[in-house]
Amino acid sequence: MKHKEITVKMSAEFSRLLIGLVFLFSGFVKAIDPMGFEIKIEEYLNVWGLEGFQPLILLIAFNLIAFEFTLGINMLLGVYRRYTTWAVLALMLLMTPLTLYLALFNPVTDCGCFGDALVISNWETFFKNILLLAASVIALVYHRKLLSCYSAKTRWFVPLFAYACCLFFACWNYNHLPLVDFRPYKEGVHIPTQMSIPEGVPEDEYRYSFVYEKDGVRKEFSLDDYPAGDSSWTFVESKTELVKEGYTPPIPAFGVYDLAGNEVGDIILGHSEDLFLLIAARIEETSDKHLDEINNLYDYAEEHEIPFYCLTGSSDREIENRINRTGTEYPFLKADAMLLKTIIRSNPGLLWMNNGTILKKWHHNDLPEEEEINSLLTGGREGVTGKDKRNAWIYVSVFTFALPLLLVWIYDILYSRRRKNYSGMQSEWE
Repeated sequence: MKHKEITVKMSAEFSRLLIGLVFLFSGFVKAIDPMGFEIKIEEYLNVWGLEGFQPLILLIAFNLIAFEFTLGINMLLGVYRRYTTWAVLALMLLMTPLTLYLALFNPVTDCGCFGDALVISNWETFFKNILLLAASVIALVYHRKLLSCYSAKTRWFVPLFAYACCLFFACWNYNHLPLVDFRPYKEGVHIPTQMSIPEGVPEDEYRYSFVYEKDGVRKEFSLDDYPAGDSSWTFVESKTELVKEGYTPPIPAFGVYDLAGNEVGDIILGHSEDLFLLIAARIEETSDKHLDEINNLYDYAEEHEIPFYCLTGSSDREIENRINRTGTEYPFLKADAMLLKTIIRSNPGLLWMNNGTILKKWHHNDLPEEEEINSLLTGGREGVTGKDKRNAWIYVSVFTFALPLLLVWIYDILYSRRRKNYSGMQSEWE
């Protein structure tokens, strides 16, 4: 009997930790890049023909991120065990059939459950959800056996604090560049290298077949046995099937075009000196709030003979409207809007490049002053990416979140001990 109790306890605690860690990680990486999750939700809505919900995408994205993160924290700390395990089970009962549908019909390439931090296939996502579904059932059935770190007096603080902190963290990353860039267009990346295919890597494998017709009957032949030279067979069509996908470079292409439709991506990447790119995936959706700052940057670039272009995925008409409305003087280039959203999570955002290398990226809320540009241009090329500074901010964010939870936990222990001692003294007096 004791052995069975230990087994049940270990299974329940393993389920608690598994669910907690997965949900915590999933919510955290989405909070780092909430715009990426917003784009993924938009992709889902477009696939299912639910474009009418697009005005609510951002609200949905932020609250789903915070909800998932809070469930992870609640599971790890054993807070509101019954309600939390019920919520997890309900979520998994919803998501598991959904991911089976994604695996079978592949309407989107990946579910986006871990953002761009960890991209897994739709089938891998489904099997992951099967495991989490089983764990959620175990956690619910044995929720009373799960470890609880907080008493009934203080447990209310945990979900409220986790939800609020996650929302704040996601908002900060949305209104600035993400603290961690999970995409291939990171600061310090040499784009042509990321586009190259190393020698010896697997290539795509295809199966070729041919359909011929004879006496009204169609038959499919392989490349080795098709009826070449047999005039009794009439060729109908050829088929090409991808059997095995080979190596795909992190950046498959960098398609940039001038307004005449000429490809200029190689010119941009091959420019051996400094270059500024203003990235506006949808220029009609940008506000005029930072117009003066952008114009000042363009004037600075002109004065120092640094090329300055605006890359946009908008139409020629929208570009013309922008020029006529604002008097914009910098030249425009065109690229796919999704490519531009991948390059920088800001509309607009600014890139500083040199010889195909991304040296620095700025959100439109953090555009540099002339003094900062001078300092960067004259201070050499090393250390401009600010990686150490971003890592420090991550440590600060984690510490800022963990410290109040730790202090409340200590208070909870001291309060419980004091209350126990008080009850013991009362018993002695009686």
